[in-house]
Amino acid sequence: MASSPLYVAAVDLGATSGRVILGTWSRNRLSLKEIHRFGNRFLALGKHEYWDVPTLWHEVRTGLREAAAQVPRGKRIASVGVDVWGCDHVLLNDAGRLVFPVHAYRDNRTQAGLRRLAGTRAALDRIYAATGIPNVFYNTSLQLEETVASCPAITDLATRCLFLPDYFNYLLSGRAEVEFSVASTTQLIDVHGVDWSLPALNHFRIPPGWLSKPILAGTSLGTVQKGVAEGASALQGTRVIAVPGHDTSCAYDAMPASPDGTDLYLSSGTWSLVGFESDRPVLGAEALAARISNERTGDGRYRPLTNVIGLWLLEGTLRDFAARPKNAREWSTLIAAAEKLPAPKLLLDVTDPALSNPTSMRAAIDGQLKRRRARAPRELAGYVRLICDSLGQGHAAAKAAFERLAGRQFKRILMVGGGAKNRLLCQATADAAGIPVVAFDLEGSAVGNLACQLIALRAVRDLATFRRHLGAQLEQRTYAPRR
Repeated sequence: MASSPLYVAAVDLGATSGRVILGTWSRNRLSLKEIHRFGNRFLALGKHEYWDVPTLWHEVRTGLREAAAQVPRGKRIASVGVDVWGCDHVLLNDAGRLVFPVHAYRDNRTQAGLRRLAGTRAALDRIYAATGIPNVFYNTSLQLEETVASCPAITDLATRCLFLPDYFNYLLSGRAEVEFSVASTTQLIDVHGVDWSLPALNHFRIPPGWLSKPILAGTSLGTVQKGVAEGASALQGTRVIAVPGHDTSCAYDAMPASPDGTDLYLSSGTWSLVGFESDRPVLGAEALAARISNERTGDGRYRPLTNVIGLWLLEGTLRDFAARPKNAREWSTLIAAAEKLPAPKLLLDVTDPALSNPTSMRAAIDGQLKRRRARAPRELAGYVRLICDSLGQGHAAAKAAFERLAGRQFKRILMVGGGAKNRLLCQATADAAGIPVVAFDLEGSAVGNLACQLIALRAVRDLATFRRHLGAQLEQRTYAPRR
């Protein structure tokens, strides 16, 4: 245990917002201070969608400098780590310059490849057996396949592929490495090893030389470069640590889970990511049909999960209403109004591809209901009730699939993220799943990010120890199933 407070910074970038959080570790307790929050969204240019990476980097630097200013005089930030969403990437040349625009994973450019792989059963089975990742529109495999096919000259220009957390680590430290957890989201990692799957690379025609062997989380990448630390004394000598680059992997690390393996994890945000930790993958035809993704933890173990579309449904629907909640009180009022409504007679099919990135989410929801001969809600509260109940059923379906395929019986669902603050969603999940939901007031991704840094700095022995300390200080609320 550190004899004096230890200061560590988490850069936590999500698809709709980013934060820089300063963590203080003292007497086996972690305190958080949100230093800088900023919006994020992909932007359309012509027919495609792109991330504004320069603006994100500007916000990261701004947040780190503000964090440095918050550290007591004479102290410094010991380390910094970056977690981001999965799959999206940059292509660089030998000089480290971007040579291709950074597409967003919701760009429709992968649809042709998605349909082609789905229509070739032998290839689909072979890729799943090799990588443990199902055929989903956002997979890096499909993105890179489309890039090479539409712009063949890119194979002469690009020499390196980094995923977004790796790229920000590179900008911070000057060292270009690929972290294992985010690499595992790509549909390109060997499901039985810790390196790339040559059969998958060959199938998608991706140059193997673009991808270096992944490193495990906890690896030190050196110190923050002078250009970043200049003018901020508390960043002088700050170590850049490769935390689990995938934000979901960080969120899972933050779960104060029971050591007996009977907890199911739910990271509820733009996506609902439902899964558990395991020493072996969940494979086979039924697992493929259930779209189980065998992503990996930062230390190389397995994190079988399935993606339910999540609060993206609500985020999109809100855009179609002029009067929408702007603060916690207004959100509470909206949720209370939704709770008073009768349960919907028909729930949404949350696997409907039409909901992935529609021009109008409300219109997409109404269209699905119309096709199924159901009446659309009349007001925002009605959509909130419909979406929360539908997501609850989606979470329950994921639980049932995991129990059947992994031979486990889960006793609790541990829930973190923005959805854990939504009591209607928590209760709907408990009711549909038939087991308690324990919702934590926890910045999951940021806390898991900081946990990895503290372990790498040897301030904490291991993840089990961190979880034990964290569990002792967390606020939680349990939602028991009502039926």
